[in-house]
Amino acid sequence: MNKIADDMHVISLTQSLMRCPSVTPKDAGALDVLQEALEKSGFVCHRLTFSDDDTPDVENLYARFGTGAPNFCFAGHTDVVPVGDPGTWSVDPFDGTIRDGMIVGRGAADMKAAVASFAVASQRFIHENGGKFDGSISLLITGDEEGPAINGTRKVLDWMTANDENIDHCIVGEPTNPAELGDMVKIGRRGSFTGYLTVIGTEGHVAYPHLADNPVPHLAAMVGELDKLILDDGTEHFQPSNLEFTTIDVGNTATNVIPKSAKATFNIRFNTHHSLDSLEETLRAVLDKIAGVRGCTYELDCRKNSSPFLTPEGDFSALVVAAIEKRLGRKPELSTTGGTSDARFIKDHCPVVEFGLISQTMHKIDERASVADVEALTDIYTDILKSYFRKSGW
Repeated sequence: MNKIADDMHVISLTQSLMRCPSVTPKDAGALDVLQEALEKSGFVCHRLTFSDDDTPDVENLYARFGTGAPNFCFAGHTDVVPVGDPGTWSVDPFDGTIRDGMIVGRGAADMKAAVASFAVASQRFIHENGGKFDGSISLLITGDEEGPAINGTRKVLDWMTANDENIDHCIVGEPTNPAELGDMVKIGRRGSFTGYLTVIGTEGHVAYPHLADNPVPHLAAMVGELDKLILDDGTEHFQPSNLEFTTIDVGNTATNVIPKSAKATFNIRFNTHHSLDSLEETLRAVLDKIAGVRGCTYELDCRKNSSPFLTPEGDFSALVVAAIEKRLGRKPELSTTGGTSDARFIKDHCPVVEFGLISQTMHKIDERASVADVEALTDIYTDILKSYFRKSGW
């Protein structure tokens, strides 16, 4: 192993991060571990704690080496989801156990190993260049990605704007690969829209239905129409938008009472054919029509979570693909599949792509990542930095 890699080893740093039980919103020392490692490499670190009504305070970290442009940013999170019953795990979920070539524990895949890879790749590049290159490297690390995402990346970006901290390109280290490292790079994400639909009726005795107005059939009609709704056929880069119902509730424990109201919740993952506002217009047009025919009343509470975005294929995505091909001999698919990530906030500031480890075990019992994959990911991130700062005109 060369001296540069000896300075900070990616697996030992991953283990140190995983031994911090940083279940959202608790930091549990994870950012301390990362900050100490980065400061040894010359990064200037800013610890940022943000608050908001009805949400817990969250600690975040913004670290930067250099002051010039372009500023290449690695973004991710050190918070993790709960482990559930620890007794169902084959190892201590917060020990960072290595077994059969795998590092096992909460955060291995999502995404403490990728955060460690950010730090080690940055250190290698800085040391290889004697700390002198045209530009800056930064890390934007939140403790609120797995939570409500209110006091995390979005507010760090606001702080950066207020303090003239501009980033030019960004890689988010979410686990993007379905089966093998190098399978997939995410160049965009679908938007997310949540609807809370309530139909208001008139309660009464089931034996006297003419004295009541049962909201359940009205809701069923609305659910049926929304379920049949074909929003689009997809685009070149996005799969078709889909509306999925997640719950239908009446909350009625009596068998002889017609309820006053009935509720349904749905979520739409949507592509660039739509905006958050245009979706609401489409939904209300369908619901208004049914309400008019049936003579019922409804309420729709819309939570406009995030808009779709696409980082167009170009020099930046090509640079990332080339680094993956060089190390793995595999050309990744450029995709927009999956859920949401904090890239949805970063895209308003600079071009952003996502590439990390394999996603198969994230959020599962015995979450794990291959030691070889973590080391290869670090090599790929290092190569990306080398290619990025060789190119002029960003």
